[in-house]
Amino acid sequence: MACTNCSTKTDSNGVPRGCQSKGTCGTDSCNKLAVFDWLSNMVYPNSDSIFDIVEVRFKNGRKDFYRYPSGMTVAMGDIVATESSPGHDVGIVSLVGELVKVQMKKKKADPDGEILKIYRKATQKDIDIWQEVREKEEPVRMRAREIAINLNLEMKISDVEFQGDGSKATFYYTASERVDFRQLIKEFAREFSIRIEMKQVGFRQEAARLGGVGSCGRELCCSTWLTDFRSVNTAAARYQQLSLNPQKLAGQCGKLKCCLNFELDTYLEALKDMPDSDTKLMTVKGIAFCQKIDIFKGQMWFAYANNSANWYVLSTEHVKEILELNAQNEKGNELGSYSEDIPSDKDHFQNAIEQDSVTRFDQPKRKRKNTKAKGKSGEREGNAPRGAEARGSEDKETPNAREDRKRRPKNRPAKNADGNDRPVSKDGERKTEGRPERKTEGRPERKAEDRKERVEGRPERKTEGRPERKAEDRKERVEGRPERKTEGRSERKPADRNEKSEGRPEGRSDKKGGNREPKPANEQGAEENKGKNQKPRSNKPKQRKPRPTNPNTNPTNKQDGENK
Repeated sequence: MACTNCSTKTDSNGVPRGCQSKGTCGTDSCNKLAVFDWLSNMVYPNSDSIFDIVEVRFKNGRKDFYRYPSGMTVAMGDIVATESSPGHDVGIVSLVGELVKVQMKKKKADPDGEILKIYRKATQKDIDIWQEVREKEEPVRMRAREIAINLNLEMKISDVEFQGDGSKATFYYTASERVDFRQLIKEFAREFSIRIEMKQVGFRQEAARLGGVGSCGRELCCSTWLTDFRSVNTAAARYQQLSLNPQKLAGQCGKLKCCLNFELDTYLEALKDMPDSDTKLMTVKGIAFCQKIDIFKGQMWFAYANNSANWYVLSTEHVKEILELNAQNEKGNELGSYSEDIPSDKDHFQNAIEQDSVTRFDQPKRKRKNTKAKGKSGEREGNAPRGAEARGSEDKETPNAREDRKRRPKNRPAKNADGNDRPVSKDGERKTEGRPERKTEGRPERKAEDRKERVEGRPERKTEGRPERKAEDRKERVEGRPERKTEGRSERKPADRNEKSEGRPEGRSDKKGGNREPKPANEQGAEENKGKNQKPRSNKPKQRKPRPTNPNTNPTNKQDGENK
């Protein structure tokens, strides 16, 4: 945690300079669980001696009290070497003077008892060793977690703290059950080659050491100013009419939030003048049960036992009147006569920013008309896609232009080669107005005589050498054809043919019925030539080729196959 000046002021290299108040700034606390020394500018009387015990803080808000030797001057923010076992530790002085007495009384520490000593102010060598071991803490913590996972231990190593001289490392862990970490300490000593100390902390103490941001958006109370952890029960949530949802009531530590106790006294004081939530009212219409309570407004919601859907709002004074009647074995009136009108939110609500309706997304989207050309999709001027300018021009076109665009044939481009729109008449015919005249200069004029010459110059069709067809030849060809099989077929009647012909389109019909359209002369001549060149069919059946013999097959199967 840092105050505004500590986090904003930087030097030429971009390193934060801090507020230079050494933890005594009044805007906020520079460090975790820091105390503002409001007696720092006071002058002590000559007869009184300065208190020789100071408060020293270490990593993550760990603090302890130390006595400094006589003749040594200590100020807030000084780095000192303190007594530890084994060796020495390095910390920062966080509080001096008379306020140390108040803190010791708060934490129940005896100033006349045994208190650790401060050896000296830290030298540059002590500070260098202290900074080196502080940089090792993060990689050591990650490696320690891997070792604990490999040993299948149900524990979580949350933090590692090295002593100032680097002779010892303290591992803080949390576990729901008792853990046998004897093998774990051996692995740590072999891996890190240092003296190991294991310290178990609770889940709340872990959150206080690591810090974080709560659901309210502020830093955790336990890591900023809260030093004692009081027990929190679900009864505190019931008194405050909160929903018993564990996900909302739990904090970063997984336990109930400490802030549930902050306003509990105010709620308990307000509930003294209100009836209990399990109050029953005897009325003329029946028994009514309490459904809901608004503590600070002094309102209670009741509903009948046989009609729990309708709720009636009553003030605490009316509820007390009915309870007095019930104490005298009398029934109260209907709840509707006591109910109060609740002002609706619409009377007090003002839409300052003029927001749109919330149901605007529920309306179905309008389908956009497909205005793309169906003949040549995607082709526009210069083969470029139509942009926002083209869309804007279409929206601004007149109704007559839209009708002309609809009458235009689909396979024609929308514009001429010059880039102008093609005019379309109401009947769908092309307009000749505005079109450039065709160039006829230099072209020879055509006359009827030229056409006759072209027809006369064509060669005549050759008919010499072709045998003439007679009716007798046709009869012979028909007589030589095999008869069609009609056995097993149903007889067709003229009525059936008429029904089939009615459903068919005009023009060419099926091979078996109806008249066909007359074929062109070229097709008729081709059919006549085709009939002349073909040979007449004979009634003799064609001889089948014998199947190839397979030595692996049965001879009986061969004969059967040949007979077949």
